[in-house]
Amino acid sequence: MNSKKATLMILVGLFGGMIQRVSADEWDQKTILTFSGPVEIPGQVLEAGTYVFRLADSQSDRNIVQVFSKDEKHLYGTFLTVPDERLRIADKTIITFNETPVGSPEAIRAWFYPGENYGHDFVYPKPKAVALAKANNTPVPSMPAELAENTVKPAPTLAESHVTAMREAPLRAQKPTEEEVELTEVFLIQDATPPLPTTLPSTASQLPLIGLVGLLFLGMAGLLKFAKSTVA
Repeated sequence: MNSKKATLMILVGLFGGMIQRVSADEWDQKTILTFSGPVEIPGQVLEAGTYVFRLADSQSDRNIVQVFSKDEKHLYGTFLTVPDERLRIADKTIITFNETPVGSPEAIRAWFYPGENYGHDFVYPKPKAVALAKANNTPVPSMPAELAENTVKPAPTLAESHVTAMREAPLRAQKPTEEEVELTEVFLIQDATPPLPTTLPSTASQLPLIGLVGLLFLGMAGLLKFAKSTVA
């Protein structure tokens, strides 16, 4: 192979790999969280410790969250969420909690990735959602109680068929008055999917990519100039 072509291919491969590494964590929003005490997620309680939260690897749904152990070898569950929105965008991870009775673990309400105004509001089994709605005087998204155990079993890599099944689960909203209503009545953006592009999320700055592309073109221009001078 011509040495100039080989150098060009190596350069392209190098920059392609760098771009993938820049966007990887932002695509699945991988976040490492440490809790000083036990916290509740739908269907179970996480003991004090460090966990990994990330979006499931699905092209069709950006509202399915998976929770792993610190080393990511154990999957605690795959959870349905609904889009939640903050008026102020934070530059750090935000976890909001629902109030619970004294002596009970705090229940995670929503998780926001840094730089995003759209977050993930966890869907709780109906009995728990009713209790949380009363305690916090705010609507809570719910699913049938019999579906809660299914969140603990799915494999780390989800098949699209399983994503479809989760999306088709009959979700509702529980109001503090114990009234059950459609999600769209209390969650205004319920039918909307957070506006994340399919390749690079909006949390990522375009400046690193612009710089990488610029360097790539400079390298290509240098190789072409060198090739032209040697031919002449």
